[in-house]
Amino acid sequence: MTTSRARSAHLVVALVTTLALVLQTVLVATGASVLAETAVPPLATRLGRLVSYFTIQSNLLVAVTAWQLWRDPLRDGRWWRPVRLAALVGITVTGLVHFVLLRPLLHLEGLNYVADKLLHLVVPVLAIAVWAAVGPRPRSSWRSAPVVLVWPLVWLAYTLVVGGLSGWYPYPFLDPSGSGWGAVVLACVGITVLVVAVGAAYVALDRRLRAAPATGHDAGRAGATAE
Repeated sequence: MTTSRARSAHLVVALVTTLALVLQTVLVATGASVLAETAVPPLATRLGRLVSYFTIQSNLLVAVTAWQLWRDPLRDGRWWRPVRLAALVGITVTGLVHFVLLRPLLHLEGLNYVADKLLHLVVPVLAIAVWAAVGPRPRSSWRSAPVVLVWPLVWLAYTLVVGGLSGWYPYPFLDPSGSGWGAVVLACVGITVLVVAVGAAYVALDRRLRAAPATGHDAGRAGATAE
């Protein structure tokens, strides 16, 4: 019964996240949404910039891990653990940064508004709620947690290098032409600290909350695959 409930919950996350990603991709591909652009660039440029957003990458991670958990709610493995944790940390940071820094700057309507709310609000809330409700747990450790930092740091470096070469930045707080490099460095440090804090919180909670799915078979399997 618990495993069945977990599969259903993960399926909801997978479907909603996939819908949000498809909707945003269609809007960008058709030119109905150009994200941070003031003009409509070529299609290849639009799609390349779309996948450069941390929001899109974190939602992709959530979609991939949710679909896999739908197939196997007890999924585990050496590399699975940091990927799953990265999805949770990434989508949480996405929601927090959007709510605090970006939401006041956006004035969207129609399907653009729907896509924005799905990617930045609905998916983060769903992903966190389903993790809290059905796990699987435990699936993280202090040894594997530092691996989660690799993706955000690589993303930051890539974003700053590409931005310096092209003049395009996915988020205004990373654009030095606005408030200068001092503000950008401060933003990068703040994002890194936030990622570390959120990751530490997930690891701590993962070890304290009741194991889920919680059946004898599940516990045995989790123990057999733990690091």
